[in-house]
Amino acid sequence: MGNRLESHMAGQLTITPAKKIHGEVFIPGDKSISHRALMFAGLAKGSSRIRGFLNGSDCLATLQLIKQLGIQVSEVSATEIILQSPGFFAEPIDILDCQNSGTTIRLFSGLLSGQSFFSVLTGSEQIRRRPMARVIQPLQRMGAHIHGRKSDSLAPIAISPIATLMGVDHQLDVASAQIKSCLLLAGLFADGETSIAEPGPARDHTERMLKAMGAPIKIADNCVSIHRPNHNLQSIDVIVPGDISSAAFLIVAASIIENSHIVLKNVGINPTRDGIIKALQQMGASITLHHIREESGEPVADIEVQYAPLTAITVDTNLVIRMIDELPILAVAATQAKGTTVIKDAAELKVKETNRIDTTVQELRKMGARIEATDDGFIVEGPTKLKGAILDSHGDHRLAMMAVIAGLYASNSTHVLNADVIKDSFPGFTDCLRLLGAMINEN
Repeated sequence: MGNRLESHMAGQLTITPAKKIHGEVFIPGDKSISHRALMFAGLAKGSSRIRGFLNGSDCLATLQLIKQLGIQVSEVSATEIILQSPGFFAEPIDILDCQNSGTTIRLFSGLLSGQSFFSVLTGSEQIRRRPMARVIQPLQRMGAHIHGRKSDSLAPIAISPIATLMGVDHQLDVASAQIKSCLLLAGLFADGETSIAEPGPARDHTERMLKAMGAPIKIADNCVSIHRPNHNLQSIDVIVPGDISSAAFLIVAASIIENSHIVLKNVGINPTRDGIIKALQQMGASITLHHIREESGEPVADIEVQYAPLTAITVDTNLVIRMIDELPILAVAATQAKGTTVIKDAAELKVKETNRIDTTVQELRKMGARIEATDDGFIVEGPTKLKGAILDSHGDHRLAMMAVIAGLYASNSTHVLNADVIKDSFPGFTDCLRLLGAMINEN
């Protein structure tokens, strides 16, 4: 029987090599959808309900901002929230702290640029290092009075009131759901049409949810356009599916640890997010989707994974766009694939919570992996038996989970430092692995 999980993470984890992982679990709610459900519910007049909400640090940062902006919130449980909104935001009386969430600061930059009040967005030291010109500059083109530190390139970000924004055409250099969503949200408050053309299909949760709420949005190929609605957005009742980005770590673990067999229940399989499944299947992984259905406008399935030998592949733009957050854990799979795996066109990894190209290579090399960094990805030789080591998350939740999964495969114990950041996206991660038979101690 499946289990829903909540847990408090310790700062250091000790991982014992696993002979197999086996069983059935639920994956916590999708982080991207949870963020958006909160923000968009704030724009919809009336009552909205969110079930399956990801009760992780990043989404809780968004929840706190929603409260500061005058939205009434009732937390039915850790994963169910009811919001009551007048259909607009109120001026906050304090700085809006996005904590460690890049999605929060970038999407709210768009939402708040069209408001008739002053606001300031900031975040953790890590957030204050992440590039913000990629949202500030296009918002300024729309007429937004938005400015940041270091010549409008870094947070904190200050947004002054403006009479109205102007709809403009945007051509994105990279396929980024955060930038696209930021500009679409600003477009809700702009005169005329706001259009965004992107080089590839970045995740489309924003478009799906806004369309369901009655926003005047059009989608054609890799171009999305939106107008200011002439009515309030419709309130929503969202069931958030399990996060494919979180599921990826368990999928890889079962694919490389012999005798493993797991089922992950109720996981989102949005076609703009399923790159990890497609890449692993190309490598020979045994992954089967069951009970495929649609919930709240998102495709969902139960994912069955069994151990199977893997073969190296080349991963380029078409798949990278659909799995940018999963590339570090794919590198772990590549260490066990026969041949040379090449991951390219992934320079976006450099501007995540860490430079994930450098940190992935640095940590996996400690375990004996034959992996090299390139300007836009990795080259990995396999198969290589990994050795236990002392690894560091570098304050990056996905690096921490990558290290844990690598430790389950290694030949002796692995220690992961600064693992508490896992709660940013996957609360209950260690409990989930224990239910599947892994031995993990919190120190």
